[in-house]
Amino acid sequence: MVIKVFLASSSGSTAIKKKQQDVLGFLEALKVEYAPLDIACNVDNRTWMRENVPVEKKPTNGIPLPPQIFNEESYCGDYETFFDAKEDNSVYAFLGLPPPPGSKKATAEEVAQEEDEEAKGEDDQAVSEEEEELRQLEDEEEALEVTEDEEEEVAEPGEIPCSVPS
Repeated sequence: MVIKVFLASSSGSTAIKKKQQDVLGFLEALKVEYAPLDIACNVDNRTWMRENVPVEKKPTNGIPLPPQIFNEESYCGDYETFFDAKEDNSVYAFLGLPPPPGSKKATAEEVAQEEDEEAKGEDDQAVSEEEEELRQLEDEEEALEVTEDEEEEVAEPGEIPCSVPS
C-alpha cells in the first residue's frame, strides 16, 4: 500500500507549503512509504485528486487545496484531519495502515488481547472453583445422610434412633 500525497510544487501560499512539508516530514519520520504527486505540473494528478476527494470534504468553492492524502484509491483526508490524527497519535489508523510492530498502539493492542485471554482464563477458573465448592457441599450432605441412615440401622429394636443435628 502506497500513501499518495497530492502537493503543489509551485504554490504561492506559504501556509500550503508549510502544511505540505509537515505532512511529508512526518511520513518520513514514521518511515511510511509514500508517493508525492504534483498537481501544479501534472493535470492528470490534479484532475484525479479533485474527482476523488469526497463531496462532503470539499471546501465551499469545490476545489480542494493540497495537501490531500490517499491510501491507494481510498481518501484519508486533508491537512486538518491529518493534523488531528497526529495530535491523537492515530496517524496509522488515519492512513489505513496497521501500526508497526513494537509501537505503542501495537503494544497496547497486544496487551489488551492478552488481558482478554487472561480474563477468560480467570472466568473459567472461577467457574471451576464454584463447581468444586458445590461438589464438596453435595458430598458433605451425602455423608450426613449416610451417617443418619447408618445410625438408624444400628439402633436396637424399640430404641429411638438419635439424629445428628445439622
